[in-house]
Amino acid sequence: MSSSAGVGGDAPDLVCQLDCAQGMVDALSSVRWKRHQDAVVEISEHGVVLIVEESGCLQAKVYLKRELFLAYEYTAEGRPRFGLSLGLFVDCLNTFSTPGHAPVIEIRYPGPDMQLLLKTVDSPDACIYAEIRTRIPDTISWDCNFQSTGNVHATFTEAVDDLEWPGSSIQIVLQPDPPSVILRGEGHGDLQVEFPYYANTDLLIAFQCDQHVSYRYKYKFLRATTSHIPNSVLKDNRGSKVTIGRGGMLKIQHLISVKRAGGQHSHGDISGGIQQLSRIAYIEFFVKPEEDESPVNDT
Repeated sequence: MSSSAGVGGDAPDLVCQLDCAQGMVDALSSVRWKRHQDAVVEISEHGVVLIVEESGCLQAKVYLKRELFLAYEYTAEGRPRFGLSLGLFVDCLNTFSTPGHAPVIEIRYPGPDMQLLLKTVDSPDACIYAEIRTRIPDTISWDCNFQSTGNVHATFTEAVDDLEWPGSSIQIVLQPDPPSVILRGEGHGDLQVEFPYYANTDLLIAFQCDQHVSYRYKYKFLRATTSHIPNSVLKDNRGSKVTIGRGGMLKIQHLISVKRAGGQHSHGDISGGIQQLSRIAYIEFFVKPEEDESPVNDT
């Protein structure tokens, strides 16, 4: 059977090419908080979504839009899903990425035995080829179904990275007057860090809050939303948005630049700006508040 065929000789559901293996590694590594971690991959005409979760309390999604790919041919009906090892996928992509050279990689799914197939296609002299075994995906244990509470959200870049308290939970407080974000940790000791909006406009890019909101979250889950973003892409990180929704559901969004082949970016002209907008990986984390915790009202 030809490797270009899918199940039973049919055309594969997806054939795509990319020239930014390292950029994809960076995006996927941002949601890899465990060495052995399973993921669910969903493909559609719009692109690829990778989903991971932990303990029914933390969920992360990486959105790879079709514009990130050099070519994207999608023939399936609906939105096929398959499971795989996130660590194996990242390590496999790393083998295709070498310093100073970013080959064009073709990705196909499914292969003859439902594999995910990867190979280089831009060199006439050599070809790197890999197969990743997939599985029937586990059911996603919970649907985040995020519902905003209205204008209760803050947008900032680094504050969550500094949450290093000895306790196991962190209280996040948003208050409209004066407009500020307050982070409190309780453990062997207590620590409170306050970020008044008008005094931290370099950190708090934007702030909008109509009512006092306060919830507590597990420290390990909050840390997972920021601590695994590779240092190599932090300088290109276009900011993070934090929103507290109904029931205290916390949503943290990151926009990560995905580099072109050779690590070059297009800057300084209109066309380059448009191209750069399409070279963004969208990453979302959803964190449930601690159970049996009513909203804390300090006012």
